[in-house]
Amino acid sequence: MKSFVIAFFLLTLGGFATSQNGPVNGQIADIDAQRAAIAAERNRLETGFMNEEASCYKKFAVNSCLDNVNARRRAVMADLRRQEILLNDAQRKSKAEQQIRKSQEKSSSESLQQDKDRRTQAIEDFRGRQARDQENAQRRDAAVANEAAARNANAARLENHAKKNQKRAERQAQAAEESRKFNERQVQAQDRRARHEADQANRVKPAPKPLPLPQ
Repeated sequence: MKSFVIAFFLLTLGGFATSQNGPVNGQIADIDAQRAAIAAERNRLETGFMNEEASCYKKFAVNSCLDNVNARRRAVMADLRRQEILLNDAQRKSKAEQQIRKSQEKSSSESLQQDKDRRTQAIEDFRGRQARDQENAQRRDAAVANEAAARNANAARLENHAKKNQKRAERQAQAAEESRKFNERQVQAQDRRARHEADQANRVKPAPKPLPLPQ
């Protein structure tokens, strides 16, 4: 029986090694099958040990027989437990590898989507910059045109103001000239009146009285 257990253990290890080289899903299925085989073997061996214990009670050296059966039971069950531990470790490793592969696939898919999103965002940013540049250029052109219009309007206002000042100065000069001429005519008229009055006075002036005779 012990040789069978050893052979079964070697077979199990061989299957475990084979399962490690296969796909993850195949490994998990193979591990489940091996775990079921171990459970079946444990039940079969336990049944055999129980039969041996029953036979021990028919012998003279009962305790020695039971000790021998229990020793072999512990050894065999320990081997089966070690096999289960190996299978459990392999199953955890397979599940971890499967989870890592899923994470990598998800990460790859997310990375592709992120690359696509980045390209889309880059195109949108480029178009946005183009639209902003065009809008800024239009604003600059409008500002230049407005500035030129403002300069022209200011120049026109200054020119109009200068013309008005010139006309005002001309009118003031003309008024001053007319006032000067008017004052000059007034002075001349006064001079003429004075001379005329003097002439009139000289014409009607009575003759001087003779000097009185000496006494």
